[in-house]
Amino acid sequence: MQWLMVGLVLFIAAHSTRIVAEGWRAATLERLGEKPWKGLITVVSIAGFALMVIGYSQARLVPVPLWEPPLWTRHLSLLLNLLAFILLSAAYVPRNAIKARIGHPMVAGVKLWALAHLLANGNLADVLLFGSFLLWAVLNFRAARRRDRDNEIRYPQGILLGSFATLAIGVVAWFVFVSWLHLRLIGVSPLGI
Repeated sequence: MQWLMVGLVLFIAAHSTRIVAEGWRAATLERLGEKPWKGLITVVSIAGFALMVIGYSQARLVPVPLWEPPLWTRHLSLLLNLLAFILLSAAYVPRNAIKARIGHPMVAGVKLWALAHLLANGNLADVLLFGSFLLWAVLNFRAARRRDRDNEIRYPQGILLGSFATLAIGVVAWFVFVSWLHLRLIGVSPLGI
C-alpha cells in the first residue's frame, strides 16, 4: 500500500503545480526553460505512475474491503465511463462542441472515470487511488476554469463534424477498452465475463 501512496503523491504533485503553486511553477519554468521543466514533470510522472501500478497491484493481492458495492453500481460505472471516454476524445478532436462548452474535457473525464470506479469498487486501495484522482480532478477543473475566466479564454465553437467524430471515437474507444483491453491490462472484466 505504501508504494501506491508514494506513487499517488508523486503523480498528482507533478500535475498539481498549476492548482497550488502557479507562481512557483511560472518562476521555475522561466528559470529552467520549457523543455527541462517538461522533462522533469515527465520523469516524476512516470515514476509516480510506475509506483502506483506496482502499489495497486500489490494491494489487490491482499484487499482490505470497506464495503460491498451493489450490482447496479457496475452498470452505472459502465455508463459513466462511456461519458468519460467521450470527454477524453473531446480533449483531442478539434472543433467539437464538448470542448467548446466545457473547456477542459480531459479533466472532466478523469472526474467521471474516478467517480465511476469509486462507485463500483469498495476496497481501501480503490478508495485511495480513485478518491485521490477524483479530488485532484475536481480541484484541477475548478482552477482551470478560473484561469480561463481570468484570462478571458474562449474555445473555438464546435462544428458538426468535430462533434460527431468526438462521439464516435469516444464510443469506439470505450467499447474496445470495456470488451477487451480492461481485462488484459487490469485483469478485471467490467462486463463480468
